[in-house]
Amino acid sequence: MQREIKNSVGIWAFGANATRFVPGGYHVDARDESMEAKTERAVKGLEDYVDGYEYHYPNEINEKNVDSITNILKSAGKDIYCIALGHHVNERYALGSFINPDPTLRQEAIDVAKAGIDLASSLGANFIIWPGGEGYNYPFQTNYEDMWNNFINAIATLTEHANKKNVTIFLEHKNSEPAMKIAMRNIGMALFVINKVKEKGIDTTNLKVNMDWQHLIMNGENLAEYARLLFIEGKMGHHHANSGWGLFDDDNMVGALCFMQTLELAKELQLIGYGKNGERIGYDLFPYTEDQVEAVKQSVLNWEFIWELAKKIDSEELAKAKSKKDAVKACREVFKAMGARGM
Repeated sequence: MQREIKNSVGIWAFGANATRFVPGGYHVDARDESMEAKTERAVKGLEDYVDGYEYHYPNEINEKNVDSITNILKSAGKDIYCIALGHHVNERYALGSFINPDPTLRQEAIDVAKAGIDLASSLGANFIIWPGGEGYNYPFQTNYEDMWNNFINAIATLTEHANKKNVTIFLEHKNSEPAMKIAMRNIGMALFVINKVKEKGIDTTNLKVNMDWQHLIMNGENLAEYARLLFIEGKMGHHHANSGWGLFDDDNMVGALCFMQTLELAKELQLIGYGKNGERIGYDLFPYTEDQVEAVKQSVLNWEFIWELAKKIDSEELAKAKSKKDAVKACREVFKAMGARGM
């Protein structure tokens, strides 16, 4: 299938899908499945739907299994688009990795991240830093100045390293889980981190933002608005496509919820020309009880339907409505594209 914007999917969608109530996960067969077998299952089931894959380092992909995984992908014409840092699943970093009070653990975390960047470089992949464990759980628990200094210094060090390796870093914010209060918890804080790194005299051209849609929805951050803002700032990096109820990181199928927000985002991405420079739509899904392959497949189909629907919205008429902040006319143009009668 030839698509207008290439895509990728996180291999974690095919795991056991554990929850706090079912720690072994709902997908029993996936519990002891090797990463190679998981990759083969995903590739076989999604041959015509997915172009590339994303893995966490070092728990899902590492120096020991990278060759076997890439051979499976290459034989099917697929690639690895992103390597994501996996510190959030390491119990050694219960108090954070880059912000850990133990300087030895902080340095260890940075060294592991550098190795992950090296691996991404060897694959021609991007590197995602989602600092889910970098935060705190209680009032009075954390020295905020130390936390932020350590975090920014770590990102600065890793940005310098990535620049040498010609790797783009995508920062991904989230407000909570696993840390109850993640430090980099919204788009503004992500841009704050980038600006603080820039203030250190480090080139931040390739330090950008990964928009995880459900992470924004949880914050009440409007998808299209922040996509445009990131585009203006030159910091639009990647997307993790999903949906949810807005209270938790549901990672539901794309468009199953927040349909209008997702449709507006699609239109905004078309207006800014997203994808023309090789950018992709990445699917970050967590099918707790659903057939995993089918859930990813349906998300791809849903997004492509939404993308084509957005094209039908008259851009000139929409621009006229926006110029006057005419909500009625804008709504009319959207529903006209959706086939509503009497518009």
